[in-house]
Amino acid sequence: MRTLNFSLSPTPPFRLDLTALALQRRPINKIDSWNGDSYSRVLVLGEVPVLVQVKETGTGRSPRLHVRAQAKYLPKHARIGITGSLEKLLGLRADMKPFYRFARADRRLKNLAERFAGLRPPRFPSVFEAMVNGIACQQLSLHVGLTLLSRLMVRAGLALELPAETVHAFPGPRDVSKTRMQTLRGLGFSANKGIALKTLSGLIVSHHLDPEDLADCDNDAAIQNLLALRGIGRWTAEYVLLRGLGRTDVFPADDVGARNNLARWLGVEKPLDYAGVKQVVDKWHPYSGLIYFHMLLDRLVATGALSAEHAGLRWKR
Repeated sequence: MRTLNFSLSPTPPFRLDLTALALQRRPINKIDSWNGDSYSRVLVLGEVPVLVQVKETGTGRSPRLHVRAQAKYLPKHARIGITGSLEKLLGLRADMKPFYRFARADRRLKNLAERFAGLRPPRFPSVFEAMVNGIACQQLSLHVGLTLLSRLMVRAGLALELPAETVHAFPGPRDVSKTRMQTLRGLGFSANKGIALKTLSGLIVSHHLDPEDLADCDNDAAIQNLLALRGIGRWTAEYVLLRGLGRTDVFPADDVGARNNLARWLGVEKPLDYAGVKQVVDKWHPYSGLIYFHMLLDRLVATGALSAEHAGLRWKR
C-alpha cells in the first residue's frame, strides 16, 4: 500500500467540520464521511481508487489541513489531482469575505453567518456525480436518496482493499453504464430513475455529452440544457448548478427541505411555494446558495441531529 502525506492551507476563515457536515448531510452517507475528527472519501485518479483522509491541524486565521492518501498505486500527479478535487469538495478557495460583509447588513443573516463562520460551499468533484445525486434523491427523502447512492457506490464503484476493510469510490459514467437495469432495480432505484441513470451515463460514455461543458453556460442556459435530459426536472437542474457547478447564487427553490428550513428561519407559518421562495431569496443575490448551506446546518442543529461540542458540531450517535 502506497501512502502520500501533504498539507493544504485554505484561505481563512475555514472550518473542516462545518464544511464536511454540509457535504455529508446525513451520517448514513458513506461516500463523503465525517467521523467527528476527519473527512474521508475515495477518489479515482485515472483508474486508480485512492482513499483520501483530511484532518484540520490549524484553526482561526491560519487554517491548515493534513491530507493522507492511500492506494495500491499512486499516479505520478496524485497530489495535483487530490488537491483539485478537495478544492471543489471543501470549497478551499472560495472567498467568503464579500458574503460576510453582505450579511452584516441584516441582523438575522448576520447571526446565521457568525454562528457558522468558516463554512464553505461544498460541491461534488464532478458534474456527473451531482446529476446522479439529483436523480437519486428527487421525490424521495434525503435519507432514502443517500441510501440508494451508498448502495450504488458499493455495487458499481471501484474498490480499494485495505487491511481492515474494503472501501469504494463513487461510480463514474462507465461504471453506471455497465450496471444492468435489473441490478439498479435490486438496489432500490425505480424503473424511471434506472433508465435516467443508464441514459445519462450512456450519452457520456459515447461522447455525445460532457456534463463539464455546462461550466461554460450561464445559469439559464445550463438549466435549459439539463432539463432536456431524461429524468432531470427543475429541482435537479438547480441542484446541479449549486452542488455540481458551484453556482452559489442559486437556491434550489423546489427543495422541500430547503423550503421548510427557510420558512422556519423566517418565522413564516404558511408553506412557501417556488415563487414564494424565489421572492425571498432574490434579495440575497448573489449569495442565496451560501445561505442554503448555512440553513442546512442550522436545521440539523434545530432538529437535534447535530450537537455543539468543544471540538465543533458532531453527529449525535
